[in-house]
Amino acid sequence: MTLHRLCTAIVLSLAVAAPSHALEFSKAELARATALQQRLVTLDSHLDTPANLERPDFDVLQAHAGNRLSQVDYPRMVEGALDGGFWAVYTGQGNRSAAAHLDDRDAGLQRLLKIHTLLAAQPQRFAFATTPADAARIKAAGKRVVYISMENASPLVADPTLLRFYYAQGLRLMSTVHFLNNEFADSATDPKGPEWKGLSPAGKQLVQQAQALGIVIDQSHASDAVFDQLIALSPVPIVLSHSGARAVFDHPRNIDDARLKVLAAHGGVIQVNSYGGYLVDSGASPERKAAEKALTEQYGGWEHIKIADGTALSAALKDLDARYPIKRATEEDFFAHLEHVLKVVGPEHVGIGMDWDGGGGVVGLEDVSDLPRITAWLLRKGYTEPQIAGIWGGNLLRVMGQAQAYAAGNGESGVGNR
Repeated sequence: MTLHRLCTAIVLSLAVAAPSHALEFSKAELARATALQQRLVTLDSHLDTPANLERPDFDVLQAHAGNRLSQVDYPRMVEGALDGGFWAVYTGQGNRSAAAHLDDRDAGLQRLLKIHTLLAAQPQRFAFATTPADAARIKAAGKRVVYISMENASPLVADPTLLRFYYAQGLRLMSTVHFLNNEFADSATDPKGPEWKGLSPAGKQLVQQAQALGIVIDQSHASDAVFDQLIALSPVPIVLSHSGARAVFDHPRNIDDARLKVLAAHGGVIQVNSYGGYLVDSGASPERKAAEKALTEQYGGWEHIKIADGTALSAALKDLDARYPIKRATEEDFFAHLEHVLKVVGPEHVGIGMDWDGGGGVVGLEDVSDLPRITAWLLRKGYTEPQIAGIWGGNLLRVMGQAQAYAAGNGESGVGNR
């Protein structure tokens, strides 16, 4: 995708809305929810926090509350009782030239390095996870869990054999595509429409190689045709690491009820996201979008904004909201998507993937410190502790276990497994 399109999407998702009528949870409800999360293994399937690890002034050990650029850090993970999750090697879609493919390769490796640098620098607080059992072991040791995922397989276009290297370095969850089509698959959101009518031949081969290693395949961002082909091709369940319900908001990034039921029948899991643009229609005007473009250009692009600029960015967004009001998604909108998928497929096939530090967050659920509000809502709705344990990571870890068992049975997963 173009840098401008990514910047605009993220800035729009971070916009400040007028005060909303947030749900009311008592102190007792939130205390009970926090205590429950502290007993469970609480995981988020899509953390874009490695993007912040590349910002030179970001310190993961410092709380950055109120900073528009950061929603995850160690103090707020503790406050919100988040044990960890899948830390994404995200790479934006370049222009698909040979040079761009090399840039994507290098960008992916650089982000992978940042994750491992964090692990090496903070061994008392963060620990590397590659198997389902690792999560509980790491939590028991008082550390945060770091699984590694890949959002967009573009780093593998220049050299698909790097898949084995990524696996050896911990890759356990991988999506094929992002905002735009690539050499592996069609995106759900490419304005040009489908190119491959689903997976390309190279994409089918990549998926098969990944599953032979025990890597879980992530459908989020891919087209409906990709979903259909993954279901037909895959000997193990797949997941959607950060998606919503199309029946609640008709957006191509969301999944329809018929496919939700197919996903569940295949043993898969949908992790509900909090990216506002996929939950509701913001109603952003052309003038608003132009102003957002100018704002991102002022900082030289999203990836160049320093953490220290987060406060100024907040002020600029408030000014944009005053001039060009938009509708920002609220926690009620998030819960509408969550409630819908729970009703359609049941709690055994649902999880949480908020898209923190990648545009996620809604009014009422601003950062990871607010996660007990989700648990309080689940408790209020009558879900049991075992069901909530599944939603907060157990269902996803089940799929991981199935993927790794399949690989072990086919003799492919010996490299780097733990």
